[in-house]
Amino acid sequence: MNYVSVESSLRSVSRKLDLISSRRETLIKESREIISLSAKTIISIHTSNFQQAQDLSKQAKKRLQDLRKVAGPDLVRYILMPEQEYVESSVVLAISNQKQIPSIDKLRVSPSSYILGLLDAIGELKRSVYDGIRQNQIQSAENKFKIMESLYTMLSSFAVYDNIVSGVKRKLDVARILIEDTRSAITEESRRSEFMMAVKDLSSKIRAAPFTEHTKKRESTNETIPDEEKQSDDPENGV
Repeated sequence: MNYVSVESSLRSVSRKLDLISSRRETLIKESREIISLSAKTIISIHTSNFQQAQDLSKQAKKRLQDLRKVAGPDLVRYILMPEQEYVESSVVLAISNQKQIPSIDKLRVSPSSYILGLLDAIGELKRSVYDGIRQNQIQSAENKFKIMESLYTMLSSFAVYDNIVSGVKRKLDVARILIEDTRSAITEESRRSEFMMAVKDLSSKIRAAPFTEHTKKRESTNETIPDEEKQSDDPENGV
């Protein structure tokens, strides 16, 4: 039996698999770099270094664009995680700069990466809320909490796609817990602020009250003492 055609086919298959393996290694290596850049972007945001965050985000975007060309349709699964991290950092950066949350078309990512990245952003927003509370920026903290709630509300219906978007139901459960914890912190801080304002107001009234009463008593005493009694108290009027 002649195996020439089989041997030729296997050599061709081997070359193709070698190329795929090489692409896969490139994807794994570059994916780590994009994930690292996205993490550094978020760190820069939390330290209020927004220019650095913007530069890091641009680097991640460029690397991700190049990586898509390497992945192709057969290895696209290897860029889902870096896409997800890029979405998360891009969303947090936009919110921190008080800009519109970027669309899926602008970020050019897969539907799964967009949904999961938005859910991950809720966790980072919680951190921003707590930072706002510590810095006594209550209004900013409340605004970011409202964004957390809005994102969760819009994404909650995607739980039914858990078989398609792997992990979405679990991330929704985590996001719900984060929101409840953050709501408790915001409520507690609001009550504390109201209490401190009430104490401050009461303290001001207490400090002002003694002076006012004392003044009124003196004025009342001066008005009721007859002139004869005032003269009798004068040493020069003695016998």
